Amino acid sequence: MSEMMWGGRFQKAEERSALDFNASVSYDCRMYKEDIAGSLAHASMLADHGIISKEDLEKITGGLLKIKKEIDEGRFAFSVELEDVHMNVEKRLTDDIGDAGARLHTARSRNDQCAADLHMYMRRHIAKLAEKLIVAEEALIGVSEKYK
Repeated sequence: MSEMMWGGRFQKAEERSALDFNASVSYDCRMYKEDIAGSLAHASMLADHGIISKEDLEKITGGLLKIKKEIDEGRFAFSVELEDVHMNVEKRLTDDIGDAGARLHTARSRNDQCAADLHMYMRRHIAKLAEKLIVAEEALIGVSEKYK
């Protein structure tokens, strides 16, 4: 729940309408591949610089790949209470592998994570759109040649 996310700041649980308004997981869950790829790269960088141990890197890598597989297969239940794809993945990772999962967030803000995920997601989808535009252009050229 959001209570977990925001710690002890509030006495009551968040109202359902506020929770629904704040949650983005219903649409940003589409960025799970980018979120996991970015987290794998970040974990590798942390290990390369000695910030986390190789053991933590192995746990994080294994945990993230397991989560990706579950999502790919439609077996991962995203929670609105966790608000977004990032918190859903992070919470599951930490639940699965313990403290090593929490260390993944070292030296990376949520804004950094969101910006990187969105950038990678847009790159992937712009490339797909460009392919479709080429097909449309080729069809238009074909029609124009047919009806000179």
